[in-house]
Amino acid sequence: MNTAAIWDALGDLPESEAPFVLSRLFAHYEERLARNPEDEPARHFFQSLELAISQTCRCNSNRR
Repeated sequence: MNTAAIWDALGDLPESEAPFVLSRLFAHYEERLARNPEDEPARHFFQSLELAISQTCRCNSNRR
């Protein structure tokens, strides 16, 4: 896996496409959890996503 290439691809996406990428990832891991509630990578994805949302909301409120 080349994370630099993935970063580049993500940076090249039009801003309007970013929610679709996130939605696809969310649906993928949500499906994995539905099949196996103990799926650690899926659980880790949602924990990381929750943390990223929380940190982003805090940063945004601190800028106001």
